[in-house]
Amino acid sequence: MTTPAAAVAHLTPELWAAANRHLVRKALAEFAHERLITPEPQGPGHYRVRGDDGTAEYRFAARRLALNHWWIDPAGLTRHVDGREAPLDAVDLCLELRGSLGLTDAVLPVYLEEITSTLAGLAYKLARPDVDAAELARSDFQRIETAMTEGHPCFVANSGRIGWGVSDHHRYAPEAGRPVRLLWLAAHRDHTTFSCAADLDYHTHVRAELGTETLAAFAGTLAGLGLDPADYLLLPVHPWQWWNRLAVTFAGEVARRHLVPLGEGPDEYRAQQSVRTFFNVTDPGRHYVKTALSVLNMGFLRGLSAAYMAHTPAINDWLAGLIAADPVFARTGLSIIRERAAIGYRHRQFEAATDRYSPYRKMLAALWRESPVPGLAPGRRLATMAALLHVDRAGRSVAAALIAESGLAPAAWLRRYLDAYLVPLLHALHAYDLAFMPHGENVILVLRDGVVERVVFKDIAEEIVVMDPDADLPEAVRRIRAAVPAEQKVLAIFTDVFDSFLRHLNAILVTEGVLDEESFWATVAGCAAAYTASVPELADRHDLFVPEFALSCLNRLQLRDNQQMVDLADPSAALQFVGTLANPLAPYAPRP
Repeated sequence: MTTPAAAVAHLTPELWAAANRHLVRKALAEFAHERLITPEPQGPGHYRVRGDDGTAEYRFAARRLALNHWWIDPAGLTRHVDGREAPLDAVDLCLELRGSLGLTDAVLPVYLEEITSTLAGLAYKLARPDVDAAELARSDFQRIETAMTEGHPCFVANSGRIGWGVSDHHRYAPEAGRPVRLLWLAAHRDHTTFSCAADLDYHTHVRAELGTETLAAFAGTLAGLGLDPADYLLLPVHPWQWWNRLAVTFAGEVARRHLVPLGEGPDEYRAQQSVRTFFNVTDPGRHYVKTALSVLNMGFLRGLSAAYMAHTPAINDWLAGLIAADPVFARTGLSIIRERAAIGYRHRQFEAATDRYSPYRKMLAALWRESPVPGLAPGRRLATMAALLHVDRAGRSVAAALIAESGLAPAAWLRRYLDAYLVPLLHALHAYDLAFMPHGENVILVLRDGVVERVVFKDIAEEIVVMDPDADLPEAVRRIRAAVPAEQKVLAIFTDVFDSFLRHLNAILVTEGVLDEESFWATVAGCAAAYTASVPELADRHDLFVPEFALSCLNRLQLRDNQQMVDLADPSAALQFVGTLANPLAPYAPRP
């Protein structure tokens, strides 16, 4: 980008209209799912939604699927204002439904900024050449990662990234697919904590990640300033974080030489769907690097807690040991990519002024996560699970392409996937009160000839929870314990898996004509029943076939407070429940 106009070349009337059609359709569907709005029937299969004051009206054809999922026909979606057809506009939709959505004066302008940024990101993706779903399904790991267009399937404002400018989007967004070199700081040991797995140490780790030549150059920079390299630890930083936050907010730490900028590292990385995590493309066998990024995205500033980093490797070691020792996990082929090392810098002045959840305590930290590439057997390939929900511009899905490649019947392919993905989640809940955050971006599929052979879970220490405050855990691991009411524990499956992911996969396969809805949920039920039959001693801990379960709403969290979506001191209490959903597994409950 050499000119301001080139930076916004994707913002054309045609692409903006297409982005708005996509997001308005999603907003109507997800707001109806969460019962923020109630579409009014207008004849078989046709509905309307009226704005709060009745002057605006949205008309569309839709299919009602399991779990109150609204599949809206994008072609027939129209907006009418004072009886006249008007352009679809996602910002106008939020204004017209402001009361229904419960948007307060404080939340509304920030939410509109998130919506606008999400639209701009969609327009950017639409400006790129479309990749046929079948071609994408056969592509390599990182091409798939950068081709994703949707973001989180439930959240409407899912690509806010407030704090980034348009040039940052072009440089650092995962969809840009551009190589990034991380910046490195020398952080004084008196303010910095490094932790690592039991079989690793600091010097071995940084030598493997940076190489001796770069380490020598960094040491030379410090020595040239009259500083002793032995007094410092090396810390990778997102370039945006340095230029926009650390060089200003941490200016005193730089002036006092508690922090010393050393320059770029030698390797090129590519941003992943989570935005602040980077995959090493120079040497794919080296670790991912996850960095602090003080950008507001989907309900949180995306920092990393220096205090949390201290115990991150220990939590990963504990979980890896648990999985390795369990025969059910072994049977599914489950693995995790461990967060092997972590580092955090503590700014004592900000710590004196804030509580432990403050974003000011999460500005400077990083962790290193294993790459899945070295563990890949011949003939296998990797793909983010988010790809199963990816649909190309012709309406063809990656999921359907994988099924076609496999040569299996759709239900047989689905069962293979569920045995790899769902069974480990069921076993973690039943055997250990353990829940992951298993959305599409947090799971990597290991594919062989289009079939999901096994899965890899990631993003461990910040996302897992043991839902028993009295669980016997090592001291360094106890922070993952939480008091969760007994009736909410099974929502780790009902909400996080069924409602937040399988609901969308079902809709894609059904509307594409790949698999009928009854067969989809019967297959899910068959997988769940087979698991509980295999562990009779655990089967009565949770009933997966209850008639209904609580509807836990994600957009309602963001609409209530889009800068701190959940109270981190009591995340369970922050959940928003609105009625119940009929459990699609209930009709297939095993008979006594």
